[in-house]
Amino acid sequence: MGACSFENYGRGKSARDVFTRLQQEAQREYGDDCYNGTISTVPGFNDLTSEWERSKRDLDGFIADRLDRANKYDCFSICVRKPVENKNKTKTQVEHIVTPGTKKWVLLYCVYEAWSNRFVASFNNKGDAVKRARELAEKNMAEVHVKMEKKLDKGTPLTAKITYKKSTTEKDGEWVFFGYASE
Repeated sequence: MGACSFENYGRGKSARDVFTRLQQEAQREYGDDCYNGTISTVPGFNDLTSEWERSKRDLDGFIADRLDRANKYDCFSICVRKPVENKNKTKTQVEHIVTPGTKKWVLLYCVYEAWSNRFVASFNNKGDAVKRARELAEKNMAEVHVKMEKKLDKGTPLTAKITYKKSTTEKDGEWVFFGYASE
C-alpha cells in the first residue's frame, strides 16, 4: 500500500468547513474506500499559514518543499485568502407573515414512517389513520407511527421568515489542502 500526493483548493468561512466539504466531495466521487488516494483518507490537518507567510516563499515552492518532508497521512492547510466576516450589527432580516381572519385549529391523526420520521398522510379520525399505517407497515415490513397533531384548518402556520443578511464586504476565505493519502 502506497501513498499519493493531493492538492485541493476550496472556499468557505473556515478551514474546518472547507476541509470537511472537500472530504465529503472526495468520498462521493471516489467512494468510502480508505485507500482511494484522496483527502478523504486523512484524519485531520495542520495549519501552516503562519509558517508560509514567514517564509516569504511562493506557494507552489513552499508546498513542494513540505511534500518532500511529509509522511503518509500528513495533511496541511494554508489560508491563501483570509475570509472577511460580516460586521453588520444585525445579521438577519425578518419578514412577518400576516394572515387576516380568525384561525381555526383541527385535530388530525398523522401517519409517520418510524425509521425516517417522514410524514405520510393525515386523517380526521384515528381509524382511517391506523388503516393507512397498517398498510404501510405491511408493505415495508417496518414500524409506523400515528400521532395526534393540531393543524390550522386553512392558511399557513408560518408567521415569520428569518433570513441571513449578507454584508456587502463579506467574503469567503480560500484554503489549499495538500499532503499524502493512502493508495
